[in-house]
Amino acid sequence: MGQVRKISLKTRSFDKAGDAAAFFRSMLNQYRIGERVSSQDAADLSALLERHNERDDKIGSGIVGFEVNRPPTDVPQFSERCFWVVRSDETKVDFSIGHCLERKPYD
Repeated sequence: MGQVRKISLKTRSFDKAGDAAAFFRSMLNQYRIGERVSSQDAADLSALLERHNERDDKIGSGIVGFEVNRPPTDVPQFSERCFWVVRSDETKVDFSIGHCLERKPYD
């Protein structure tokens, strides 16, 4: 059995990685496809995105918000929805909750 990992973000902490995954899945499922997330949820998503190993590429020109939408068609379909970064240059890019919560050297 795997070791319990605490996940600490700038906005909140979770005693177990599974608790963090459940929190963000619940957030994802409370929005309709195409809907922008609230500013409070956006703060948590920004903090989560800090854990992504392609963080700078995902942020690009800067973040103006996040939305929920369908995953891109060119990636394996693990879900019917995912979070998207809405950038200041009006482009959008998806990111995975699971990818952000993978084990990191600082965990």
